[in-house]
Amino acid sequence: MSADKAYSSRRNIGAVHAAGGTAYIPFKNSAKGVSEKYKSDGLWCQMWHYYNFQRDAFSAHYHKRNNAETAMSTIKSKFGAAVKSKSPTAQVNEVLCKVLAHNICVLIQSFYELGIEATFCTESQPVAQKVPYLRLV
Repeated sequence: MSADKAYSSRRNIGAVHAAGGTAYIPFKNSAKGVSEKYKSDGLWCQMWHYYNFQRDAFSAHYHKRNNAETAMSTIKSKFGAAVKSKSPTAQVNEVLCKVLAHNICVLIQSFYELGIEATFCTESQPVAQKVPYLRLV
């Protein structure tokens, strides 16, 4: 689980660990690996050392969140940030439709940028051949 520095606390790191995850949260500049008050907090010390002494490995995990944030930002700018449906089920469906529309837009853009021609099957083809495939042009 990745989060901003604002969520860097012993409580949050412990909660993620208790749920079976690993918290990749950058530490604030004032954070220390060990303090007199929290000598027994091995999880905090372990993550602080990982953050400070294996920064490349930590960053590889932490920066995966950039993809999600970029996608959400693109979806909001392209299709609007508001969810107008009233019921919770309809709201989920509306958001899922926005995500699907975003993915279709990304595919179309990739087809043009990479010179890929999408070839889809026809109804007259046998079932075994009804798998869409891509062919480079």
